[in-house]
Amino acid sequence: MGTLKRYIFWTYDRGSFHYDVMVTIILIFLFVSPHYIDFKDKPVYTAALHSSEVLVKEAGIGPNGSSRFLYELRADDVANVADTMETDQGRRNAILKAVEPIAGEVRIERYESVYDTHQKVVAYRAWILR
Repeated sequence: MGTLKRYIFWTYDRGSFHYDVMVTIILIFLFVSPHYIDFKDKPVYTAALHSSEVLVKEAGIGPNGSSRFLYELRADDVANVADTMETDQGRRNAILKAVEPIAGEVRIERYESVYDTHQKVVAYRAWILR
């Protein structure tokens, strides 16, 4: 019973056998438990904080040697310049209207919607060719 009490109150000296056992048990718990326990933790997607922010990343080379960039725009920004968001072509036109003041004359290769945990569209990722 005394050994268990010393384990609970962590009274063993550093470098002793029992101290090493306690540390090993803690490390095993930290690395093994996520495989067996669902902590329900998932990364939370956050779009740009300010409506004027647009995330731009280089995305390689497109067809015919054109530059390809990944633009990430908040859904609010795209909806503000949209005539209609009901159709695929309407969303493409809205994304182009939002991107062209930043990038000049460009072409959309493809786009995808980014959803939050409640399946609401919070942003759009668009692969743009220059």
